[in-house]
Amino acid sequence: MLSRPPSDTVKPRAVLMSEPKVPTPAPGDTYKGWLFKWTNYIKGYQRRWFVLSNGLLSYYRTQAEMGHTCRGTINLATANIAVEDSCNFVISNGGTQTYHLKASSEVERQRWITALELAKAKAFRMQAESDDSGDDSTSPGGGQGSGSRNSEVQSTLRTLGSKVEDLSTCNDLIAKHGSALQRSLSELEGVRLGGETSEKIRQVTERATLFRITSNAMINACRDFLALAQAHSKRWQKALQAEREQRVRLEETLEQLAKQHNHLERAFRGATVLPSSQSNPAIDSKGPVPVKGDVSDEDEENEFFDACEDVQEFITVPADPKYHRRSGSNVSGISSELGMDDGTTSLDEQSLGSNPESPQSREVVPVKKRRSRIPDKPNYSLNLWSIMKNCIGKELSKIPMPVNFNEPLSMLQRLSEDLEYYELLDRGAKCQSSLEQMCYVAAFTVSSYSTTVHRTGKPFNPLLGETFELDRGQESGYRSLCEQVSHHPPAAAHHAISERGWTLRQEIALASKFRGKYLSIMPLGSIHCIFEKSNNHYTWKKVTTTVHNIIVGKLWIDQSGEIDVVNHRTGDRCHLKFAPYSYFSRDVARKVTGVVTDKDGKAHYVLSGTWDEKMECSRVMQSSRGGENGTDGRQKTVYQTLKAKELWRKTPLPEGAENMYYFSTLALTLNEPEEGVAPTDSRRRPDQRLMEQGRWEEANAEKQRLEEKQRTVRREREREANHNGSPAEEVKEPADKALIEDSISDSPLKTEEVEIASEPSETTYKTETLHGSHPPAYSSGHQDNYKPMWFERQVDPMTGEPTHIYRGGYWEAKEQGNWDSCPDIF
Repeated sequence: MLSRPPSDTVKPRAVLMSEPKVPTPAPGDTYKGWLFKWTNYIKGYQRRWFVLSNGLLSYYRTQAEMGHTCRGTINLATANIAVEDSCNFVISNGGTQTYHLKASSEVERQRWITALELAKAKAFRMQAESDDSGDDSTSPGGGQGSGSRNSEVQSTLRTLGSKVEDLSTCNDLIAKHGSALQRSLSELEGVRLGGETSEKIRQVTERATLFRITSNAMINACRDFLALAQAHSKRWQKALQAEREQRVRLEETLEQLAKQHNHLERAFRGATVLPSSQSNPAIDSKGPVPVKGDVSDEDEENEFFDACEDVQEFITVPADPKYHRRSGSNVSGISSELGMDDGTTSLDEQSLGSNPESPQSREVVPVKKRRSRIPDKPNYSLNLWSIMKNCIGKELSKIPMPVNFNEPLSMLQRLSEDLEYYELLDRGAKCQSSLEQMCYVAAFTVSSYSTTVHRTGKPFNPLLGETFELDRGQESGYRSLCEQVSHHPPAAAHHAISERGWTLRQEIALASKFRGKYLSIMPLGSIHCIFEKSNNHYTWKKVTTTVHNIIVGKLWIDQSGEIDVVNHRTGDRCHLKFAPYSYFSRDVARKVTGVVTDKDGKAHYVLSGTWDEKMECSRVMQSSRGGENGTDGRQKTVYQTLKAKELWRKTPLPEGAENMYYFSTLALTLNEPEEGVAPTDSRRRPDQRLMEQGRWEEANAEKQRLEEKQRTVRREREREANHNGSPAEEVKEPADKALIEDSISDSPLKTEEVEIASEPSETTYKTETLHGSHPPAYSSGHQDNYKPMWFERQVDPMTGEPTHIYRGGYWEAKEQGNWDSCPDIF
């Protein structure tokens, strides 16, 4: 039978009545019993066994743990006890430890409060006595060992103990002689004056003398004890306060030293492995990825990979001086020495002469002025777990999400942000050497991740048929078009063409795995870059993006995995490695390394840097085996390289970016209204526009309207398909079902199995893996009857994968202002 608490739905159940009732404690008694202790927002209050003894409050999960495992202890001598309501109370010792406790009833709470107050008073007295008996060794000569200090303390304690014993002895003697004197005086009164008078008077006199002597001894002993206590009391109080302040300072200093030590080790490792970092220590000076608060509170919630001490597969060292004999910085001399004296432009010359960050390279004819600010992000709070806890077992791509977790851009606009550093492709198009061109393509690949480092907001999941154009023909010489070609699974096709000699196209579908603490997003599909002049055709895939602290803690993003950039015409290859962040790693955070090799596997360039700041390349002069062994026992390759040249550096974020969703200069202009765009363009999406303006409630209402409209369109298409007699294939659901239900991950994966462990924090989510090597849009047996407006599905001749390729007609329709064929999706 359970006794229920007062009407508070969040209060835990009371203890069983069959358990022995603990009596109200007397001073000094040990007090035990069940209480509910607050753990965290996931577990809430948990039932724990508490034991109060000797001024210490300890707790265990069960009574059986008392003999071997204590979960925590708080010293009541310095603790503060506060009552919150009828059953709740808080015990805190100044910030390092705080227990939020709940009793089963108000009576039980009062018993605990009484016991705790008594124990606190007794503990305070015990600590005061202990303080008075110690710390006599606190002196300028603090360099002695703890053994010497302990011996002095013990000596002082023995002295005080002997004085106390003297006081006790004197007290006994006074009581004894006082009683004898009292009896003598009584006898004297009853004795008749005579021969015995003189004898009695003599006895009284002797006993009075003994009493006076004993009393004087007692007074002297008390005076000695008082003098000794007074002599040391103030000194001990000052020493104790100094020790406490010193301890706090030492703890703070130790924490700072630990951080500096870790930073210096990483900087030293980076300096010894990558000589390029010596020229620019900015890479080594970066702090860790996440901004963690209290380490003790966050460490349990953050998700870190194991330390990878052997991430780098090679070592670079400065090349032999003979390679610099003409000039240490004379690039043309190096080029001619390597057989590049045919008038071609070398990579290093371009690095020095056409830095994308230099003012000369950015000078353009004055064109339309783009906006540089958007309305600040409102400070609305929303608990993600309140939504996520109801999503276990559901397909993540069908979880309706409010706009509070979004940023006012669609996934199509985020995809267009890959062109943030288009200058790298412009410079690559000028290269005569395919190996140098490969370096620029690899740097462009890395640069596309630089905008994600602080972007924890989720982009809007595009509607089926939604488009986004990015016409920068006048400013930058390129035009870009994206279209959502499938919604379940979500897939977007992208095509960009530049008048400076390159074309970029891609189709990206997203798969995701929700692990409880973090979310992994795996882009599926290939990216193609074709240079017209050389006909070099490059392909690569994207790495995995991981969003950490989904439930508790500050969100932060990491990129990890490997990329192979392949030139299908020449066979050149660049292998890039994105090192996952590790709390224990000594390496540079967000590190990226790579090697450019020809079709024979010979290394020509080494790339190094970070995906959020910059990339550099070094020409390989000579390579050999013989470095330190890796984790697999193989020797690392040692590359002798020239001085590193900078390929790319991230443009700083605009002022106030932290209030504008951490948008870059390009991202701020993507949702700017423009005339003449298609009616399906993301800029015309009403819920996204309302969110940008800070009207989030209206945005959520508009989002629901769009959802219902798209469901109506889906049902209409289903009826039309049935009316036309289309075969009922093994379609589990229409391809455009739940077309605009935004999701956390835009994922096509279904949750296959959920295992709930004994503790909620140990919940594990297993998701179904994809079958086949192609994106899910092509792996299902379902043939999507939706046909995109501007892209058509073909088999890519280079990779053999089914993909959507731009069919043309969009820019012509824009020039004519004819959008009659576009659907009304908004």
